[in-house]
This record gives sequence, C-alpha cells and structure tokens, in this order.
Amino acid sequence: MALKNKLGITDPAELAREEEKISKTKALELFSNGTLNILEAGKFSSLKIIHKHLFSDIYDFAGEIRMVNIAKGNFRFAPVMYLEAALAHIDDMPQSTFDEIVEKYVEMNIAHPFREGNGRSTRIWLDLIFKNELGMVVDWSKVDKEDYLLAMERSPIKDTEIKFILKNALTDKVNDRIVYMKGIDASYHYEGYNVYRAEDLQE
Repeated sequence: MALKNKLGITDPAELAREEEKISKTKALELFSNGTLNILEAGKFSSLKIIHKHLFSDIYDFAGEIRMVNIAKGNFRFAPVMYLEAALAHIDDMPQSTFDEIVEKYVEMNIAHPFREGNGRSTRIWLDLIFKNELGMVVDWSKVDKEDYLLAMERSPIKDTEIKFILKNALTDKVNDRIVYMKGIDASYHYEGYNVYRAEDLQE
C-alpha cells in the first residue's frame, strides 16, 4: 500500500514516480532561491526545513519527526522514544573534518527522523556540511548506487566503506546545479520500510 498522501495516489509505484518528480523540482528551488545558503550546516533544524520544502506538497508529515518505529529488513532505525535524544546528540557531534562529517551523516541515517524521504533530504544536508566545512560537495554521478546502499547498510557497524566511497567522489564544484541535483535521485535511498510497534521489541 502507498503511504497516505496529498495527491490521493494509492499505487506505490505511481506515488514513487510523482514523489521523485515533485521532490526534484522542490530541491531545485532550494538551490536556486538561496535557502541553502542561510541554513545552519549540521543541525537537525536545517534538515527539517529541507525535508519540509521537498515533501510538503506530498505528505502532511513533511518536516515532522516520525511518530512510528520503522525498519529496513532486519535493521531497526532509532526507536521513536529515543529519537529526540538521538537528534540532540547528532546536533552536538563535531563536523570539522571529513571523517567527523561522515560519522555525523551515518548517525543521522540511523536516526532516520522522518516517515519517508530521509535519503534525499539528508544527502542535501550532508552536502551542506561538506560545503561549509571543507569547500567540497559529493559528485553523486561518481557514486555507484548499489555500492552506496550496501555501504550505508553496513555503516552502523563499520563506516570505512562509506567513507571511501564519498571521499573518492568529492568535488570543489559546490555551485554546480547538475552536481547538486544528482543527489536527489530516489534510487540512492532505502525503499520499503517496515513499521513496527514498540511492543514488538519485547521478548
């Protein structure tokens, strides 16, 4: 079943297509209207603004912290009861070096603060940190999508792979619209969440 949405779409494949089309248009707006230039890099408050802008035409929950527990396969993202504390911790994480920035990105992925659209909004958030701290961004056209997804799946245990992939894709073309838009591709994102209840964690 498709997530409840403002478009009235019930077919998941159709929703995915419309979601990607609309979110890419909204992402381009963020890039063009200067909003990204005034956001505080590395803060969850900035990620909320990015998410709300990308998905407000599609979902009522755009920019809102999720109220359900979600999992991908056997991996459970941060439980709702600990989510706000996790986000506060991520806000305080250092971000002055490449390694620190990627470690912060991995933690935000584990938090997965939104019901949907985490990947696209968080990649913009990541590039904002890279741009502000290192004068670089990721050229996502140089990132193999399958390698990236596998590395992200393994990153909560070991982040060596994702660091290697991202470091080799860094570019100083921080104001290149094409480089920026490559990160909005939905196929870089985990799809197909499972929703579970807190009681499901009890033995």
